Amino acid sequence: MKKILLIIFASISTIAFAQNNITWNMGMNISTNTYGNMHPRMALDGAGNPMVIWGRMSDESVFFSKWNGTMFTVPVKLNPSWLTVATAGWMGPDIASKGDTVYVVVKRTPEISDTNRIFILSSFNGGLSFNTPVELAFIADSLSRFPTVTVDDTGNPVIAYMKFNSSFLESRWVVTKSTDYGNTFSTDVKASGWGSSAEVCDCCPGAIVSTGNISAMLYRDNNSNIRDIWTGISTNNNSSFTSGFNVDNNNWMLMSCPSSGPDGVIIGDTLYLTFMNGGSGSYRNYLSKSSITNGTVNTVSNLTGNIPGLGQQNYPRIASDGNAMAIVWKQTISGSAQLPILFTNNIANGFPAAYDTVDLNDITNADIALSNGKIFVVWQDDNSGTIKYRSGTYTPVITSANEIELSDFSFFPNPVSSQITLQLTNNLQNAKAEIINLLGEIVVTQYLNNAQSTILDIANLREGIYFIQIKSQDKIFTQKFIKK
Repeated sequence: MKKILLIIFASISTIAFAQNNITWNMGMNISTNTYGNMHPRMALDGAGNPMVIWGRMSDESVFFSKWNGTMFTVPVKLNPSWLTVATAGWMGPDIASKGDTVYVVVKRTPEISDTNRIFILSSFNGGLSFNTPVELAFIADSLSRFPTVTVDDTGNPVIAYMKFNSSFLESRWVVTKSTDYGNTFSTDVKASGWGSSAEVCDCCPGAIVSTGNISAMLYRDNNSNIRDIWTGISTNNNSSFTSGFNVDNNNWMLMSCPSSGPDGVIIGDTLYLTFMNGGSGSYRNYLSKSSITNGTVNTVSNLTGNIPGLGQQNYPRIASDGNAMAIVWKQTISGSAQLPILFTNNIANGFPAAYDTVDLNDITNADIALSNGKIFVVWQDDNSGTIKYRSGTYTPVITSANEIELSDFSFFPNPVSSQITLQLTNNLQNAKAEIINLLGEIVVTQYLNNAQSTILDIANLREGIYFIQIKSQDKIFTQKFIKK
């Protein structure tokens, strides 16, 4: 069967591409140190531009800034004066997006008060403005902390948080979802407690990741002080979590709290998850690969192996786009902090043996995002007191096994003046369409939501050559068209 495959290369004088390598741009500060620098987290808008949030401990605030094409915007304080926000170097607010729909979740302080709950701030214009914070009201008299957020295929937020009884006991992870874009939320459902565990690690943040109707609640357990990483699985769009399994095989016994949690991505049926574990006697970062359908972990491996002078590793973060995947983390070698990165443009081939280094010295916490051949890294620098940023480019690789076949999809007309009609002849799960210009910039994004026919409005685009790209889970289709 005939297949059409096209890889886009942007020809820009300051950027060069190399297979499986990143070409880095110079780093920069997102803002001055007057805005703080705690625990940066990042998401991308509909055009693939990074949006960053972070905390300032002095007044318990959360700030937002985004890349506008040439620089980061002046940071905006998101929380009103009545809403003080829990933030530190190891935990804080979280952000997620789908296109230009953006959600930020925060925990009000002091955390120990049962009247200080979780709040969500929503933006529907790519972070240009945010609505008034909305409180998640189903916590009742319980205590809560560590909110984390993802977005489902309809653009609605799904929020997970740790929940306790009024005595700060019975720690567990729960999940609540909205069907009206963050205005109201369902009663939370328990997502942890698998493997006969009574409680979770009550000082360790978690993460929730999703694709289609599948969500994975990633958390550190506390089963009689064994603090390995587990996941709860929902297959009905977060209505319930009916299974869970251990994604970590280190059997780490620890009487104190490590204050470090996991991060993960889902590609097809595979859950990739990265985390720190001290079962070897030292803090080391790992990558596990699991089958969601089978509920079993396939492999667990250390990110780097033995390194001369390595003291400890912590706070790993992972991101993917298509076949590309990257992990960043903090590590200390001979007493000096580093921000390493493992990257592959085709995860089917695994990660290379050697890592690259984004920055040296004074790194505490970091985050990473990938989109359309671009990679973005932000991190907390405690020497300058700022959030630092670095971007790079790589060559996307699409293997023949991951091509969307021509019989699955068609679009017309070509050339086109105002509207493109997309026609799906076969069911493509969780598909989205992107329009990309010759610079590799995403100028239009639309989620198809399994519709057989979709209209893309491109009337506002300039005349010229563009590419339409259809992504469905780990499959991709790209074709050129002319805007007249």
